[in-house]
Amino acid sequence: MDSGYRIAVCDDSAADRDYITDLCRRWALQTGSDVQIRGFCSAEDFLFHYAECKEYDFLLLDIEMGDLDGVSLAKKLRQDNRTVQIVFITGFPDFIAQGYEVSAVHYLIKPVGEETLAKVLTRAAANCKKAEKALIFSVDGESVRVDVGEILYAEALSHFCRINMRDGAFEVRRNFSQLEKELGESFIRTHRSYLVRISAMRRIAKTEITLDNGEKVPLSRGSYQAVNQAFIRWFKGEWQ
Repeated sequence: MDSGYRIAVCDDSAADRDYITDLCRRWALQTGSDVQIRGFCSAEDFLFHYAECKEYDFLLLDIEMGDLDGVSLAKKLRQDNRTVQIVFITGFPDFIAQGYEVSAVHYLIKPVGEETLAKVLTRAAANCKKAEKALIFSVDGESVRVDVGEILYAEALSHFCRINMRDGAFEVRRNFSQLEKELGESFIRTHRSYLVRISAMRRIAKTEITLDNGEKVPLSRGSYQAVNQAFIRWFKGEWQ
């Protein structure tokens, strides 16, 4: 039996909620996962429940819903929750860029096929496991545990590495190549001195990358093709 996952399905269409819930149950049966699934008829309904129970791993979310749309709900959620795996499932393809802004796992267009959703759920489950990974750093004489999923990027300095988080940065004595191995495959070198978490990328230009918090990091000419391909594969759900 695989790990257990709490899944929220938020859609104002009862038929679509039931359909997606059924696909989630089939995925759970195929993968041997223990799941708890709860449906919500609106963003407000979900937020009311979320105020009391924040332990959701996946949020499968429609966009066009009443007064509060799915993108706005995702942005509210991201203010204090960076680990929940958000999947947009909608009939409207116009919001894909905003999906990247809230680090959505994927953006699926209705009607969703069973195999397509299964691949996305498997990727979301893998992301959950990666988010659980943590490293211990020595900072100012203290041992500090840092969740890898909270690191945006790492930067090599002369004798240190700077670890950049959403809420600040700190420096550690660490060999940069060793740090690259420890961070794992969800990070990629964008420059000889920068390691960036792929899921934190929002936009890639020829010489720089914009992260989902608005920060920019350099992108070397020699790294552009590999980084761009990794970025595309990640958001297509093909990166393993």
